[in-house]
Amino acid sequence: MTLLIAGVLLWSIVHLMKSVTPELRGAIHGAIGEGPHKGLAALLLLTSVGLIIYGWRTTPAEFVYDPPSWGRHLNMLLVFFALYLIGVAQGKSRVKQWIRHPMLTGVLIWSAGHLVANGDNKSLILFGGLGLWALISIFTVSRNEGAWVKTAEVATPGREVISVVIALVLYAVLFGAHRFIAGVALVGPHAP
Repeated sequence: MTLLIAGVLLWSIVHLMKSVTPELRGAIHGAIGEGPHKGLAALLLLTSVGLIIYGWRTTPAEFVYDPPSWGRHLNMLLVFFALYLIGVAQGKSRVKQWIRHPMLTGVLIWSAGHLVANGDNKSLILFGGLGLWALISIFTVSRNEGAWVKTAEVATPGREVISVVIALVLYAVLFGAHRFIAGVALVGPHAP
């Protein structure tokens, strides 16, 4: 559990430095240079992911609350929407006319879905922690950027369809790889 908590904290701290402590981030960037700064951030983020995966897989699950019977099905639907939002954040999309931070909103939806489906201690740390990071990021980035100026660029209908198809492909890949990443099958005899 300690490694899982450390991984979530490291992920959050590295990401939040830009919006919460821009002066400190700027000082580090200025002291070591752009290339080493990016390399250090990437190394810390890879370390956090490793800690999260190892901590998740080695921590025994202890149930804190009983999730609703429909929670797993809702989660599977929410994960698709989360992947779509995370994906469209990278390019043009009409979604950006309605949602200021689609990637962070996607992480928040992904986290909430997993908390509805899982009631164990590991899920509370991982998904609660990442959801809290996304929520703090939404507020701090919005504060730093000031008033929301919506982009004038919107995607063509064809590009929007491609975004949905890409989200479906990623969803299928994650669905198949879930048992290898999380150690939990989503369907079959070992499904929760």
